[in-house]
Amino acid sequence: MKIRVETYSGYKADERPTVFYIGNRKHQIVEVTDRWYDPSADYFKVKGADGGVYILVHNRESDLWELRGFYRK
Repeated sequence: MKIRVETYSGYKADERPTVFYIGNRKHQIVEVTDRWYDPSADYFKVKGADGGVYILVHNRESDLWELRGFYRK
């Protein structure tokens, strides 16, 4: 599912996500719990303020974000 994401840019662009939107609904990210990389994308496991855990993927070539997974603990 494609999503819209706001990011923190420190020493590099789109260093980590801070907020994402599914439709018009805003999801605040309270913690990035894991991250990993492959040649074309950055993956982020994040905890939302709603208690959900989300897997967000940023495709660097297309500059598009996707929601790849979700669960609640």
